[in-house]
Amino acid sequence: MLELKGKKVTLHEGELLRREEANRQYLMKLENRYLLRNYMLEAGRYSSRGMDPNAMGGWEDPSCQIRGHFLGHWLSAAALRYQEVGDRELKAKTEAILDELLLCQKDNGGEWVCPIPEKYLYWIGKGKNIWAPQYNIHKLFMGLIDVYRYMELENALQIADKLADWFNRWSSSYTREEFDNILDIETGGMLEVWADLLEITGEEKYRALLERYYRGRLFDPLLEGKDVLTNMHANTTIPEILGCARAYEVTGEEKWMQIVQCYWKCAVTDRGYYVTGGQTQGEIWTPMKKLKARLGDKNQEHCTVYNMIRLAEFLFRHTKDPKYMHYIEYNMRNGIMAQTYHHGVPWKGSPWTGLLTYFLPMKAGSKKDWAGEMDSFFCCHGTMVQANAAWNRNIYYQDGQTLYVTMYADSEAVFEMGGHKIKLTQRQDYMNGSLMNSSENSVQQTVNEITSTYANKPDFRKYVFTMHLDEKLEYRLCLRIPDWVAKQAKVYVNNELKAETDCTDEFLSLERTWKNGDSVVLLLPIKLSFIPLPDDPQTGAFRYGPDVLAGITEVERVLKLDGQDPESELSADTEREWGTFRTFYRTENQDPGINFKKLNEIGYEPYQIYFKVKKG
Repeated sequence: MLELKGKKVTLHEGELLRREEANRQYLMKLENRYLLRNYMLEAGRYSSRGMDPNAMGGWEDPSCQIRGHFLGHWLSAAALRYQEVGDRELKAKTEAILDELLLCQKDNGGEWVCPIPEKYLYWIGKGKNIWAPQYNIHKLFMGLIDVYRYMELENALQIADKLADWFNRWSSSYTREEFDNILDIETGGMLEVWADLLEITGEEKYRALLERYYRGRLFDPLLEGKDVLTNMHANTTIPEILGCARAYEVTGEEKWMQIVQCYWKCAVTDRGYYVTGGQTQGEIWTPMKKLKARLGDKNQEHCTVYNMIRLAEFLFRHTKDPKYMHYIEYNMRNGIMAQTYHHGVPWKGSPWTGLLTYFLPMKAGSKKDWAGEMDSFFCCHGTMVQANAAWNRNIYYQDGQTLYVTMYADSEAVFEMGGHKIKLTQRQDYMNGSLMNSSENSVQQTVNEITSTYANKPDFRKYVFTMHLDEKLEYRLCLRIPDWVAKQAKVYVNNELKAETDCTDEFLSLERTWKNGDSVVLLLPIKLSFIPLPDDPQTGAFRYGPDVLAGITEVERVLKLDGQDPESELSADTEREWGTFRTFYRTENQDPGINFKKLNEIGYEPYQIYFKVKKG
């Protein structure tokens, strides 16, 4: 199995670092008294007469049945950030939160530590309609486990283990059929929690909980090849399948892997997805390969994007199949990056920034609906802080004497092989010939050949890798060739052409004895593509490499073509600014014209992703 490299990967990619820093500032800005309010209320540790009007609202309001869920996401995000950079301030803030949770657990009798009453669980056992209490509590478990795993804080495990005793006793009081009814009410990732805790502690109670939370009503039909997802809520089931993935890793039992594979086939392979890589409308799965009728105002829920990325990453580690990384790349660039931490030029007086959009609308003339910092705290608010906590993940992997480069971003990674340390640096050469990034930048402008050689935006992307070794070492370097490459990719080692390929269903492999200073240059041809809907070849979207383009328009537009391919209707626009080649396009023959920009740079503009094209 491939090993994910995150702890020893240093990120240098400017846009990703900006998002990490914005996320870190937001995590620090949220006060502990607000994060803990519902836990303190439930434990009788809140004595104020009234509620602070500045406190966290939305789903975190004390009147909401899902209250308190966000703290678990916060803990997980803080732990992921700490693993990446060792952020001591976030760790100190986390330690203070754990201290209060321990007091809440003590005042609740030694086990219960949740922000909702225990009776919610007994009520769902009696069939009362309560809003997903186990989904809520899973978030706390998740956060505690991540804090224990990445910050190595023992009291996080102590809190989780005592709370698990309550769940073991409560869940064992029902018959199999009665508990199957309970499992039909959204449980979030409780199955994943039991697998994690089984691995950490080895205690048999977690093995019992793992089997008890086997949701046969979902898993068994999946194994039979039935479509159990069409028109069903998407993010109810994805965390359950992530639980199966962890159960497989912990127990090695093949049934868990078979469930995961059947789910992927049903949810992705047979169903298809939008040009963005995402799915869903109104939080539910579309019918198989029928997406046209679902282009609406509530597409691509952020939670679904985040959790499907996690599922694809698991499958990649166990199969080494690059198709899962292709899927992740599209969802990262057109999901996570398009739906969180926007920063860009205002649109008609709009703000410069946007925090989070729960959905990514695909209906023509739609706008992203940005949530505020303190007024929503719905589910996607939580996955937002996790998704942006550490962007250094999913870039490098190792399997014995093989290094895998799976994503392309300026970074460096440290590996160990056979007792030897290797540092691999990666940078993108933008071939712009200039460091100037604004009208006020007075950096020295050296005359060079690059500025004239690449007068226009190059039709390929260039990535440079450099080896840093103490002594010569033989190993294999594997480079992912994205499925958006326009023609053959080329690889040079120390300026000598070594390989050419347009194969995107396997890695390009370089096996040799490497020495200090060796360089590898990867050239990936890139172009504009028109990606049709699976159920309407005359309706499609434009994508430049991995980035979806959106047309700026307040009303739905139809593209009328003069017999040419849709791609030829768009031409480069405002291609260069200062020292940067930019990705902007405009139509050639439409009246009025339409300007296009990357979806992940859209802020408050009205836009259209999918266009009907008519020829002649």
